[in-house]
Amino acid sequence: MMAFFLKWGLRTVQKAAHRSPPSACYYCTAVKTGKESVNGVDLYYQQTGGGDHAVLLMPGALGSGETDFEPQLKGLDKKRFTVVAFDPRGYGKSRPPLRDFPSDFFHRDARDGLQLMQTLGFSQFSLLGWSDGGITALIAAALSPTNVRKLVVWGSNAYVSQEDLGIYNSVRDVSRWSERMRRPMEEMYGAEYFRNTWSAWVDGISQFTHNPQGSICLELLPQVSCPTLVVHGQKDPMVPSFHPQVLLQQIPNARLHEMAEGKHNLHLRFADEFNRLVQAFLLE
Repeated sequence: MMAFFLKWGLRTVQKAAHRSPPSACYYCTAVKTGKESVNGVDLYYQQTGGGDHAVLLMPGALGSGETDFEPQLKGLDKKRFTVVAFDPRGYGKSRPPLRDFPSDFFHRDARDGLQLMQTLGFSQFSLLGWSDGGITALIAAALSPTNVRKLVVWGSNAYVSQEDLGIYNSVRDVSRWSERMRRPMEEMYGAEYFRNTWSAWVDGISQFTHNPQGSICLELLPQVSCPTLVVHGQKDPMVPSFHPQVLLQQIPNARLHEMAEGKHNLHLRFADEFNRLVQAFLLE
């Protein structure tokens, strides 16, 4: 980052006599990275853009800004939005600590994300959450309605059904994944940490079946007061279609957008379409 600013700073000095000072968004295409101490851990984050509307990207299981949101960090309008992506504790570059999955791990991630944004100086912001990050975003929006402007979730569920349990156990053994699916995680974590942490995640998400109705955050959905966009890929193998319907029914100010060819990673596979959809919603 310093090399970037030195490079552009030199050009500015050389040309200062020939042009007016750069606009406020002159450097907003750069991606700032850093760590902030939040709730007893150091959380890694990426930040880009110079817009008035702050947005927090919340990644999925074992996810990070780097692995989960590259097209959003690059593609969302940097003049309109300030985009932050964070690695939840125990994931990505927010290690140590090692990741664990106590019964409140989604609430813990929600508190961490909310506190990180306030530490970075954002009192109001929107949340974009994918998969586990969508669950975290739902909880954050319910817990802190005065801070959350709008909410977008996809590939997410508010409870764990027996059908979900079967899906999770079917993907527990990462040795059966394709190399294309394994490689980014093994490059991020190393094969052993990835294998062990993924298996621990399956156990962690499965524990919610012991709650009434398998609830992760069902009881909080009516408390999500901000405008909410639920996006669902009709070919998502991880999230049965009844889950977005429950979110639509239980969140007071929700709408549903379905992508006919979308799978679980629809924001990566159809990044331009997804980014246009989200930006239009956030700017309404």
